[in-house]
Amino acid sequence: MSASQTERVLIKGNEAVAFGAVDAGCRCYFGYPITPQNEIPEALSVLLPENGGRFVQAESEVAASNMLLGAAACGVPAMTSSSGCGISLMQEAVSYMAGSHVPGVIVNMQRGGPGLGDIGPSQGDYFQAVKGGGHGDHRNLVLAPATAQECYDFMFRAFALAFKYANPVMVLGDAIVGQIKEPVRREPPRDAMRPEDIRALAKDWRLEGYGRRGPGAAPRLLKSVYLAEGALAERNRLLMEKYAAMRAETAFEQTDTDDAELIVVAFGSMARIARSAIRQLRAQGHKPGLFRPVTLYPFPDEALRALAPGRRFLVIEQNTGQMVEDVRLALNGAAAVSWHGVMPGLFIGADELTEPILRALKEKKQ
Repeated sequence: MSASQTERVLIKGNEAVAFGAVDAGCRCYFGYPITPQNEIPEALSVLLPENGGRFVQAESEVAASNMLLGAAACGVPAMTSSSGCGISLMQEAVSYMAGSHVPGVIVNMQRGGPGLGDIGPSQGDYFQAVKGGGHGDHRNLVLAPATAQECYDFMFRAFALAFKYANPVMVLGDAIVGQIKEPVRREPPRDAMRPEDIRALAKDWRLEGYGRRGPGAAPRLLKSVYLAEGALAERNRLLMEKYAAMRAETAFEQTDTDDAELIVVAFGSMARIARSAIRQLRAQGHKPGLFRPVTLYPFPDEALRALAPGRRFLVIEQNTGQMVEDVRLALNGAAAVSWHGVMPGLFIGADELTEPILRALKEKKQ
């Protein structure tokens, strides 16, 4: 059936993640319960066995992330999911995966923090996701969905990118994106890779048993320890080249930017709320526009910088100031940048963003 003929189902963003993962080819999930992402493992506990996969509720997030490392090292499309404090416990394994050139998908439905915080919405894990999180000079590709449909669609992109670059990919949602219930079309995106093609990307490095590749096959070793003189330096140079190549995957969305006097920069759930506020203000004759980074790493700095001449920027995020640092780095003084923070744990509507956007617009005119 075509996308227009495919039946839409009313599901949560978390459930969309699970459906998207299975349809993208995921065959192993390891995780530990934590709100607000529990519908992901709940759905996968049914979907994976039905599709020939394996579901394991690990004894902890530490165990789950190391199980992910083991399965992914064998070339199996595998994933885990959690929320902020659980993701913190996974960071050692994620760094090991990056250092070993091992793919894997990690979903973080953010909750309020720091510490245990609460189970409400937050975007306070931006630094954790985008700046590496774990130890050493490693990076994760980071995708930020804003709708339940994107929660489904982005799983195809996440697994394809993880195997293309042999690197961890994080899908960074939040309590709003994960818990919102919207119609989702369960149809692979037009540019989605077939699951068999994703698995084929691992044929040259996966650990599949020494004897399975014939008597003349050389042994394979995946590792992140390099003790010989200069070996670690060379490994990090190789990783830097890979991270530079990831810039080809930069993605973003622009709304009403052509004639905008003010560019609002927001991601995830805050972007969709900001879009509604911008529509309200446009109806009143004002001219704000929206720039939404879809990839948080690599950050779409060139596209953002192209909007700078003659404009002002307002960063809106649900934390105490994180993405605003990357916006300022991207613009590098080419335009003024202000910031509005929604405190973690609060649920807001578009009406609560119109005032800070209007204030920034007035500052532009003064």
